[in-house]
Amino acid sequence: MRITGTGGLLFAATLIALGLFGLIQGGLGAIWQPVPKDLPFQEPLAYLCAIVSLIGGAGLLAGRFALPAARLLSTALLLWILAFRAPAILRAPLSIGSWENCAETTVIASAAIILAGRPGIARALYGLSMIVFGLAHFGYLSETASLVPGWLPEPVAWAGFTGGAYIAAGLAVLSGRRARLAAMLSALQMGGFTLLVWMPIITASGPKTDFQWNETVLSGVLTLAGWVIAESYKDAGMPRSMIALQSRFRGKIP
Repeated sequence: MRITGTGGLLFAATLIALGLFGLIQGGLGAIWQPVPKDLPFQEPLAYLCAIVSLIGGAGLLAGRFALPAARLLSTALLLWILAFRAPAILRAPLSIGSWENCAETTVIASAAIILAGRPGIARALYGLSMIVFGLAHFGYLSETASLVPGWLPEPVAWAGFTGGAYIAAGLAVLSGRRARLAAMLSALQMGGFTLLVWMPIITASGPKTDFQWNETVLSGVLTLAGWVIAESYKDAGMPRSMIALQSRFRGKIP
């Protein structure tokens, strides 16, 4: 199996970059945060996560190793959810922040799972995560509105609109109705947050906090993960006649 979609290729390349950065920096990367501050053996764990990211990303780009690499990544991320995200939810089940952190890791895991050949599970997890993202927008409505670029009017309305869009996308993916379009639009929306919210903060003059860097990187990875999900549909939902016509056309291309 070889990744051919642009989203999958960029997803793999980003994992390689994060793995290399983690090995150089010696700290847990954005996709593994947050973890308890008093977590023991945090430095060895950080190096292990960096190695997993590096090997997983490199393996995805190598045809014969793509499937094992996807399984490695999905297993590591699911174990991370069980070890750190699920306990946080159990400690504070009404905290939308705990659910949102879990959903972020789940979106990345869903991209790895779909590359491992389990589209049904991956899309279900992705759809549920989009609903959590939407609820988080409403749960932190004022905080989300404060991130809306100043040149856009009515920031609270934009925060509510994007929250509703996430929920609608999640329901569409779960139901299978307009699922491909929903996945594409949700990935586009996450990309919009990366470009319109976090990139201006990072590129502005002045010192940057670890939180700002982590959120920027995480937002970019979530965008690519959503792109992987959208690409997984390919011809799904298209009429068979159209698929056959496309196949004939492709066959005529030298």
